[in-house]
This record gives sequence, C-alpha cells and structure tokens, in this order.
Amino acid sequence: MTKRGKPTTKRWYDDACGTALAMELLGERWALLVVRELMFGPRRFGELRASLPGISANVLTQRLEGLERVGIVGKRKLPPPASVQVYELTPWGYESETAMQELGRWAVRSPLHDPTLPLSSASLMMSLRTMFAPERAGDWTATIGLRMGEEAFVARIEGGALAIARGQPEGADAVFSADPKTLVPIFYGGRPIADAEAAGTLRLEGDRRIAERFVTLFALPPKTAAPSGG
Repeated sequence: MTKRGKPTTKRWYDDACGTALAMELLGERWALLVVRELMFGPRRFGELRASLPGISANVLTQRLEGLERVGIVGKRKLPPPASVQVYELTPWGYESETAMQELGRWAVRSPLHDPTLPLSSASLMMSLRTMFAPERAGDWTATIGLRMGEEAFVARIEGGALAIARGQPEGADAVFSADPKTLVPIFYGGRPIADAEAAGTLRLEGDRRIAERFVTLFALPPKTAAPSGG
C-alpha cells in the first residue's frame, strides 16, 4: 500500500527537500551499505549477507524489499546452469554512487573515523574510486588486478580516471592478492608492499614498479579538529 506514491509509514518526513527524500529512500539502517555492496554488480542474498556480517537475514530481506519498492534495487534469476536469484541496482540506483562518494569523502575527515575496523571488498573498491587523486596519475595508463578471497576486481587507469569492475584480472599489469585489511595501510598508510609480502599477507604478481606507483594514487582528505569534550 502506498500513499501519494510512497510507502505508508510514519517515518517519512513529509518534507519537500531533496535531502529529506534521500534520507527517506536510503536512511534506514544498513540500506546504504546494501547499495554499496551492489555497486559493482549483481549479488546473491548469501553473498550480500557474507559481506555485511553484522546484518541479520531478516533485516537484509527487509532492506532489499524496501529498496526494490522505491526503485533502487531489482532482482532477477540468472540463466542455467546458475539458476539463482540475484539482486542488482537499477540504472537510477547506480547514480547514487556520486552522492555516496561525496558523503564518504566528507565523513572520513572526522577524527572518529577508524580505518582499522573491518571492511568488505566492495567497500575498499568504493574507497579507491572515491579517494583517487587524478593529478597524481596524470596521463599514466595501467591495469591492476585485486583479488580478495573469492572476489576479484580489475582497476583501469586511463586519461586521469579510475574505473573498477568485478572480473578476473587476466592480462593485468600487476595483481594484488590480499584481504582488504592488509591493503588499506598500503594504499593509505604508506606501508611498503614488500613489508606485507614478508609478513605473508600479500602476494604480488606482475610488474612491481607499476604496483608501487598504483598505491600512491590515493589520498585521504585532512582531518577536522577533534571534537570538544563535554
């Protein structure tokens, strides 16, 4: 049931502001993270739940139903031999990435941001797309593979832009194999690749010089002042 084209719920703000509507569409707990996980392509229910370990099956079901109801997420059945149902963003749902990037870029300036907390593979890939510094890349062109457990992505740098998609990195100039927690301090904390290799937490294939340049192309914005006590 809907009222004036929206779900009948007292939690809607009845405010014409676009920001209020955005909160109505994506403000439920976990909703924005579900969208983040789908930003790199369709996922099965079990894959979504595995990438968001804090969410229950019941809540995930509710969020997917809600996102589908407002036109952000759709579902379909893959053809044989897979024959499984997957969830995916609609074209309009994919357009939310710009807003997510700006929100993430703003939020990490807080001193409360803790980069040591767990994060999913999709979260790290979204972070790279958000924190990519095109002026550092210049006219450099390279293809980088990133394997994180069962998930694999291909990053392509060309024309001062970074594109990342799910896929096997055959033919990539360099390939990182590690978990997201290992990669974060390499991309953002200046940890040497060789240090992670020596610790046995990362395997690098391909051109080392390209890999070492790639990890320098990302920059976190400066922190704001620490919050005052009270």
